[in-house]
Amino acid sequence: MSDAELEYLRERVELGDQDAAARLVELAGERADSHELRLLAESGSTAQLSEPVQLAAEQGDLDEVERLASAGDPDGSAVLDALYAEDPADDGT
Repeated sequence: MSDAELEYLRERVELGDQDAAARLVELAGERADSHELRLLAESGSTAQLSEPVQLAAEQGDLDEVERLASAGDPDGSAVLDALYAEDPADDGT
């Protein structure tokens, strides 16, 4: 996704578009972008996540997200799945 497309999603989030917020959360997880997750959490855009996962995202605490996932939190697992999904373009070099 290009920087312009990300910026467009951010603008839609500012206007209250929850679909755009969900997409940004997903993309931030895929990029392991804890800063973006924290910004989204601070703006209330991660409301669809469980409270403990949301708090961990606010703090950029991926270790806590891993702990929550290990304890059975499905939102924590979903965030980790997105974070650690294999990049099909990654050839290991």
